[in-house]
Amino acid sequence: LCLNSHCLPCLQPSCFGYPISIFFIVINEFCERFSYYGMRAVLVLYFKYFLHWDDNLSTAIYHTFVALCYLTPILGALIADSWLGKFKTIVSLSIVYTIGQAIMSISSINDLTDSNRDGTPDHIAVHVVLSVVGLILIALGTGGIKPCVAAFGGDQFNDDQEKQRTRFFSIFYLSINAGSLISTIITPILRGQECGIHSKQRCYPLAFGVPAALMAVALIVFIIGSRMYKKVRPQGNIMVEVSKCIGFAIKNRFRHRSKEFPKREHWLDWASEKYDKQLIAQTKMVLKVLFLYIPLPMFWALFDQQGSRWTLQATTMDGNFGALQIQPDQMQTVNPILIIVMVPVVDAVIYPLIKKCGINFTPLRKITVGMFLASLAFVAAALVQVQIDKTLPVFPAAGQAQIKVINLGSANATVQFQPGLKNVTVEPNEAVNYMIFKTSELNSVSVMFGNQAANPGMDLIDGKRQALAVKNVGTNIVAEWLHDNITSKPEEGNNLIRFINNMDQPINVSMGDTHFETLPSLSASNYEAFSRGSKNIAANTATLSCKVSSKTFGFGSAYTIIINGCSGNLLNTAYVEDIPPNTVHMAWQIPQYFILTCAEVVFSVTGLEFSYSQAPSNMKSVLQAGWLLTVAIGNIIVLIVAGASKLSEQWAEYVLFAALLLVVCFIFAVMAYFYTYTDPNEVEAQFDEDEKKQAKKEKDLEKEVETVSRM
Repeated sequence: LCLNSHCLPCLQPSCFGYPISIFFIVINEFCERFSYYGMRAVLVLYFKYFLHWDDNLSTAIYHTFVALCYLTPILGALIADSWLGKFKTIVSLSIVYTIGQAIMSISSINDLTDSNRDGTPDHIAVHVVLSVVGLILIALGTGGIKPCVAAFGGDQFNDDQEKQRTRFFSIFYLSINAGSLISTIITPILRGQECGIHSKQRCYPLAFGVPAALMAVALIVFIIGSRMYKKVRPQGNIMVEVSKCIGFAIKNRFRHRSKEFPKREHWLDWASEKYDKQLIAQTKMVLKVLFLYIPLPMFWALFDQQGSRWTLQATTMDGNFGALQIQPDQMQTVNPILIIVMVPVVDAVIYPLIKKCGINFTPLRKITVGMFLASLAFVAAALVQVQIDKTLPVFPAAGQAQIKVINLGSANATVQFQPGLKNVTVEPNEAVNYMIFKTSELNSVSVMFGNQAANPGMDLIDGKRQALAVKNVGTNIVAEWLHDNITSKPEEGNNLIRFINNMDQPINVSMGDTHFETLPSLSASNYEAFSRGSKNIAANTATLSCKVSSKTFGFGSAYTIIINGCSGNLLNTAYVEDIPPNTVHMAWQIPQYFILTCAEVVFSVTGLEFSYSQAPSNMKSVLQAGWLLTVAIGNIIVLIVAGASKLSEQWAEYVLFAALLLVVCFIFAVMAYFYTYTDPNEVEAQFDEDEKKQAKKEKDLEKEVETVSRM
């Protein structure tokens, strides 16, 4: 049954006992979380592949952004409680948020500065500046409204609607996970599309544009419900009062540091000259919990690397799941999917079983287990990385050259690297793998086909890969140096393909929609990037036109395709593998995601529950701010550890983070052992009782004075 405010002006519009206003708030939260997590899902790949930052810089800027998102809630809470109120704060900062998302979308438009239309931005600094401005505005927006939206939703209920309020928070949390899950599926798909005015590129403008549009929708929906909201006036921020109380206590203690002043039971008792005992007692309880928070940032340092290091790890893996092709940034969806499954399973099955076994699984023990599991997840990530590293190509260092020999001839070729460094024999249409030589030691190369021999000139480039293509033509030997210009694995799981014309006339080659330059006989094209799958190859000469379907390419490979001729209309080709495809499947990341999600369930959910149970009724916002601050500090720790470790191997960095968390886990376990649980309600009830007794005494005293005065 829905009630309208025209019928009952004394009531808020309601539906089935719920204020209609909360539906606008839930929709707003879903759209906002879609916007935030959708943008964040593709962010680190945008840094790496569009702005062309390396893995370390991409990771550093990503975690700086996340840290800023969790520092700004304190600012948002202060603005809402002390100045604008929750409604105006949400609207104002949502406008800032929407502008930031729009700027991010604009910053990723390749054609914005691509004046020569070569597919590469001519002024990358413009894109960097726009991106930084956009991210700062987004951090101010998402962080600023974070502490306001849920609290504003709670304000819509009356005191007799406790059941409805509890259910609202469950629906509110569900909308957060739904927005996160759907966006981390959709935005990587949008990113994987190709778009552009002058040149086709990965569609980051769409991947950022859709979250921007959803944020605009969130803002509009929230404003539409304006007249239905119950808007509580700013009452002043308790965090300010707590800070003032702590500051005064420290200041007063410093003033009375002389031994002539008697010691007090607790250093906060030095605030008793100015602040009442109840506020001091509540502040003591809060500081007691905040002290336990000190080790917690290390957990978030590992947890938030799902969006950075783990996503970058996925770019070097095979995302073929049969009918589904998973993008590296889509692997993050494993976490929200598992959260939706694991939370009810842990609450309804795991915890009751532990209780039946007679184990007292206290909140602090749960948090300790969560930290241990997160450490274990990074050990699993390290093991996966070790397997990936085995499949990664090795590139030459300074002072070295890598040489591959490709035999385009009709007989076996023997190649000698002088002086006496190595001899290799290569069969027709085959190649030997890359060999590493010191450029200072390699003086010459000789090529032999049977009794024929030739000494091609040296054309080596220090620190680069090269291929030596050899062919016997009648009584002559032809040898050509081909420079590969590949310095790393192909980006974004693409495949790099080039062609060698092994025919006796020039040819025009195309593969899919890509047209290569005209290739003279015994020459090679440049590499071009292609997505996974099979492509149509077409070759045309002055007299012939041939086609063939390529082999099925995987993820992250590089091939040289030799065009040998035509049989009828069928193109005769041979394949030389320059870089092997990714062979470690993305499914191997699922165990580390599963372990980390289990850690999140017992750590994050329990941590919030513990904090609320130990916080005074009017100081839960202080602990909420403290909890969010641990997330921010955790992301800052990633910057410090990753920057200071200087580890060249990624698996070693994973092990380092796992070891650090394990040490912190032990420290927290010791702190938890000595922690004494308190019931804030009992403490507050005792103060209320004391106040009543004091009031009764004062009243009795007034009566006695009045009686005496009458006498």
